[in-house]
Amino acid sequence: MPGDVATAASAMAVGLHPAALTEGGGPPVTTPRVPAREAAERELSKGEYHTNEPGLLNRILDWLWDHISSLLNSAAQASPGGWVGLTVIVLLLVLLAVALRLRLGALRPGPASEGGTLFDKGPRSAAQHRAAAETHASAARWNQALQERMRAIVRSLEERALLDHRPGRTADEAAVEAGKALPAHAEELRSAARAFDEVTYANRDVDSSAYGAVRELDSALQRAEPLLPGAGQERAAGPLATQGAPGTGTSTPDGGSS
Repeated sequence: MPGDVATAASAMAVGLHPAALTEGGGPPVTTPRVPAREAAERELSKGEYHTNEPGLLNRILDWLWDHISSLLNSAAQASPGGWVGLTVIVLLLVLLAVALRLRLGALRPGPASEGGTLFDKGPRSAAQHRAAAETHASAARWNQALQERMRAIVRSLEERALLDHRPGRTADEAAVEAGKALPAHAEELRSAARAFDEVTYANRDVDSSAYGAVRELDSALQRAEPLLPGAGQERAAGPLATQGAPGTGTSTPDGGSS
């Protein structure tokens, strides 16, 4: 078939009608050049001549590959060492990206705990959160263990009425509010909230030491005495209130005694 097509096309190009090649006997039939070219185009446009041509998808892929190959060849010619140098450069870039990913972790999608809440399930007690934390810790799932221990801290403070029960509270908000009632542990609370945010929203991993710090904070908070509103003013005013009180025997401003 391809040979016949080439023969027919050649014949039409020189002005011979295809029938002249198949009919025996008499002289060949000649056709003017333009009609012969048009006849050749009509003949070659028939479907049987294009059955083995690649489809549209293959032609697009071939076009893309040709352009990619051209770009790679240009890059190889421009880089020191040709293809070897280009390969080394690509490998170095890949290793740099991996190193940055391991060093920095995933990019934080937004500010700490923005749009995220502390409790992702139905209400549970502090004891239940602590039990879940220990279950995760026993299986070395430190991320989940830290999350549950932070939830236990906040739920415990709510159960003690040091925090109000507020749906949608974030870890950062809870740490700030709890730090006002427990100022001696304010910095530890903020650190625990940051660790919770990094695990929950930045997909960063923690180890046993990070979980241990939050667990120790939970134990310390259970024993801590809260600073009640107005307690600081009462302690400051206590010694002043006793001065000049009736029956205390304290000196009066004019030097006498009561």
